[in-house]
Amino acid sequence: MAEPVNVNDLLDGHAALDIECLDRVYLNAYVPNLQVGGQVVSFLTEHLGNPVPSPALFARIGNAFRASVRRFAEDNGIPLIHFSKGDRHIEVMRPYLDRATEPGVVAIGAAQEFQSVFTGYDHATKPGAVCFGFSKAERRVTVYYFYVLDREFGPGFIKLCSYFPYPGKVWVNGHEWAKTQADRARLAYIPLANGFASCSRPEVLQGICDRLGPADIQAFFDRWIGRIPTPLTDADRAAGYWWELSLRQVEVSRTVVFDQPRRARAFFEATVADNLDLGRPDEVQLVFARQVRRNTKGVFSTKVVTRGTDVIVNVFYRHSRIKEYLKEGRALRIETVVNSPGDLGCQRRLRNLPELQAKARAANRRLLEVQRVGQDCAISTALLERVGLPSVEEGQRAPALRFGDPRVMALAGALCALVHAAVGFTNRSLCARVSSLLGGLYTSAQMTYDLRRLRLKGLIRRLEHTNTYVLSPEGIRVALFYTKLHDRLLGPLLAADRPPAPIELRSALKQIDRSVDDYVTGARIRPAA
Repeated sequence: MAEPVNVNDLLDGHAALDIECLDRVYLNAYVPNLQVGGQVVSFLTEHLGNPVPSPALFARIGNAFRASVRRFAEDNGIPLIHFSKGDRHIEVMRPYLDRATEPGVVAIGAAQEFQSVFTGYDHATKPGAVCFGFSKAERRVTVYYFYVLDREFGPGFIKLCSYFPYPGKVWVNGHEWAKTQADRARLAYIPLANGFASCSRPEVLQGICDRLGPADIQAFFDRWIGRIPTPLTDADRAAGYWWELSLRQVEVSRTVVFDQPRRARAFFEATVADNLDLGRPDEVQLVFARQVRRNTKGVFSTKVVTRGTDVIVNVFYRHSRIKEYLKEGRALRIETVVNSPGDLGCQRRLRNLPELQAKARAANRRLLEVQRVGQDCAISTALLERVGLPSVEEGQRAPALRFGDPRVMALAGALCALVHAAVGFTNRSLCARVSSLLGGLYTSAQMTYDLRRLRLKGLIRRLEHTNTYVLSPEGIRVALFYTKLHDRLLGPLLAADRPPAPIELRSALKQIDRSVDDYVTGARIRPAA
């Protein structure tokens, strides 16, 4: 039987290119000073000078904006496309983007969409009096997509709503930005769909990808918001009524391109075979370095989606997820898709993009680390003896963690579920997991005892000024080794004398039993009467 493929051999010997990069970035554009009803009143009266803050004023501004969009399209020969229900906007616009050769607004798309906008209501308390208030509601209104070809980012778009307070969206692609910068630096590369297939100087390319940040994206927005029609004027901007950007959806990718397509396929098949359980709540916590508790909202699961012979692994965490799949049959692609920055403990403002990207890259790396260690977790005899036998550590007696003991195995299994949690685990969180694996009562006092012996054995360490523990590198290996040896090797082997073990193995074991019995008989050793 052929030896199973080890992902570490493939990564260490056949990875031709390994690049981390921002992928798709989708932003909210909002006006901070127009977010509550009182600000609307101030805008309509103090700023615009209207005596009554009437909702009818919204229509006047919106009509002017819609007329300016039509004039802008006509004056510049820009197609104004009305999207139909069910249209994939990018597919409708792709022919226009593909034909574009110079930077500019390529096409404008108009659609009717539900948006959170202000509606007015009369809350006067006296007959004949007029007193309007404003609150937000979901309404179906006209929005415009300005698709552009940018000199830095290539294709992108800005979407503006035609109704107060004129929320917007911005979309750019980090890989397209990196390709533009590589072209400018005369760096030789072969493109991959939304990525890179090869590069003559990978370290330079990685440096380019690392440079993309908030200032570049803000510059994109500023460039185009100053050229397209907007419902807000220069006077509005001077008075502080202008858009700011916040993070809506950010995709951060890691692409490992192998020297041959068959290596990529072998890597992915070996990974899926060994990690189909990846994505249990504990393991999703590992990937995102965030604790999952009973009151943590969101969906936590792993889904393996089969499309023909292709497999995509989706690991869901709260509103976000990690996708792992083969790209164009030759590259392993890992993408952390952050749909809510709070999932990773980040704020939404654009300036927080570097922190979010760093945490998302770490999530990608942890996923790959889990897969690496999972296929190469054997430990040395010295480490096995130090852990499995009583010893003296730091001048204190360190009780053994004996392999096969139900409590120790439950502890190892719980640690596997937390193996890469950067924020670690507490007595309480680990106790709950061990108790569930034991199928019975496991107390906090027992957990305290087990944490002490884990710490003395050097398998965990306590973070300063906290009650949180993290696994050491040796702790990772011991937890995985104990669990895989017990669950994947010894368990099946000890049950190999009965179905569903192969008939050939069962026959061989029966022959061994007969031979042992013959030796016992020949030695004149009988059980005591």
